Amino acid sequence: MTETAAIADSLVSVGLAEDPARLLFARLEGGVSSDIWRVDGATTAICVKRARKRLAVAATWEVPVERNHYEAEFLRVVSEEVPGFAPELLAEDEARGLIVLPFLDPGTWRLWKTQLLAGEVDIAVARTAGTHLGRLARATRGRPDLAKRFGTLDLFFDLRLDPYLMECARRHPDLAAPLTALVEATSARREALVHGDVSPKNMLVGAGARCLILDAECAWYGDPAFDLAFLVNHLCLKAVHVPGAAGSLAEAIGALLSARAEADATDEATEVARRAARLLPGLLLARLDGKSPVEYLTENEDRAHVRDTARRFLLSPAEDVEDIVVALTGRGFR
Repeated sequence: MTETAAIADSLVSVGLAEDPARLLFARLEGGVSSDIWRVDGATTAICVKRARKRLAVAATWEVPVERNHYEAEFLRVVSEEVPGFAPELLAEDEARGLIVLPFLDPGTWRLWKTQLLAGEVDIAVARTAGTHLGRLARATRGRPDLAKRFGTLDLFFDLRLDPYLMECARRHPDLAAPLTALVEATSARREALVHGDVSPKNMLVGAGARCLILDAECAWYGDPAFDLAFLVNHLCLKAVHVPGAAGSLAEAIGALLSARAEADATDEATEVARRAARLLPGLLLARLDGKSPVEYLTENEDRAHVRDTARRFLLSPAEDVEDIVVALTGRGFR
């Protein structure tokens, strides 16, 4: 049976299609960790995702395919706790490693990464993202049921901590101690539900500064500071790449942090931001020297600046994200 025939059978079995022969499949490009198809001819236009065992990066990077199930679980939790933050889960075929989502029309939803790389910075979108992250942490903090449901530290280590931070420790032995300490501190925390890949490449922006998060394969019950640092990291790198937008991106980071703290609305919010400042330099370095480097930061001068800034704050940690943003971009939050 072909791949698409198996998917067609699955869609019929979950009630999303009647006649498998009428289904039309179009493979979507750009997936690093999953094969993704648009499927027409079902009850509605849909996307089907299937996790890859080996990720599409230059380095050898293999992870268990059951991570698809945790993405489905993340979507179930978010639909209850933070509606509007993620697309609807239409179905899961756990045996085949498939999840089914609505197809989101690119005429209505734009990729945030594309906008940012073009120098289009909407501060309101950053606020929305911060609000979603704060609400997620507040709603899931201190939940033993979710800690059990997302006891995925081994998977999170394989997908994030090892290929990002530990890979940098292997490549930069003089930074191994602070990078290893970050991994140990992050691994030890069980606080709230974490998406694990909050990046503009996984965020769709719609009218009214709406934004949806995709690709929750790294979902883990752990440290919400990771999500905050991960997103701030991407905004920082784009500020280096698009210097004309650096001021707006710095302002967006400030809006993101403020909105997240306001939505979290607990005593933990300040501490989350402080831990994010500790994680940020490690993540900056990881997007150059980890297993998944950003593709757009190609100028040697820019790469050296990011490395030097990351090294500085790994060896002398900041208490405030803004200190790192200023060092990297020359711009504050205004």
